[in-house]
Amino acid sequence: MAVLSIGIFYYMDLQLKNITHSYGEIDVLGNIDLTVNGGEIVCIVGPSGCGKSTLLRLIGGLERPVSGEVLLLGEPPKESLNPLTYIFQDFALLPWRTVEGNVSLALEDHSISKLESREIINDVLSRTHLSDFRKALPRQLSGGMKQRVAIARALAVRPAVMLMDEPLSALDSQTRELLMDDLIDLWMRESFTAVYVTHNLHEAVRFGHRIVVLSRRPGRVREVVKIDRPLGDRGDANADLEEVQQHLWSLMRDEARAADRELLHG
Repeated sequence: MAVLSIGIFYYMDLQLKNITHSYGEIDVLGNIDLTVNGGEIVCIVGPSGCGKSTLLRLIGGLERPVSGEVLLLGEPPKESLNPLTYIFQDFALLPWRTVEGNVSLALEDHSISKLESREIINDVLSRTHLSDFRKALPRQLSGGMKQRVAIARALAVRPAVMLMDEPLSALDSQTRELLMDDLIDLWMRESFTAVYVTHNLHEAVRFGHRIVVLSRRPGRVREVVKIDRPLGDRGDANADLEEVQQHLWSLMRDEARAADRELLHG
């Protein structure tokens, strides 16, 4: 059974200890050990079906692993309303609520004043460049703007750890680049801790302090790649980042082919 425990330290670290999971007779994850340090962005990559999104659900408590522990160590930031929060790839916005109404939804179950709620909403809309769109409905927004709303909603609860499940995969390449720049800018202004699941290796090397490569099912940690280049220096073409990306693909290529054949044949 999973255990989610909160310790007494000032910063929050996320620790996965021997996480194993299966669905019936299908083994999905095996013996995952990983620590995510406070203020660090860890990207999870791997071939299709290796359990990346499943691992994120286990971290967030949406499912319980067959065995192992998920430990949240330390105290959340003083103003934190939720220790963990999600950003999904499909935006998950309520179509009848405006931009500010969708952001306020995250605050409505918390005991805060209307004044504090308004201040939080104004702050996150400003940080995500949405202040001029606060009265717009989701149908009036582009995909990139919708995802900005989802990011603003996540920031509103001031989480200790953000869990990001392929948040840019539904967007076109140009919008992905712009939103990646926005996420990096947000982190540089006020660092946050994140576990970022992606199939896009370019995103991983742009955004990750460390990149965890999972093997094909059952997913196990095959290698952890650390990138020392500051996030703010990764915007232009860099030979070292290209080399890291090629290394990641070399780790995944054969297993990705095998995984595709496995999915194709059932």
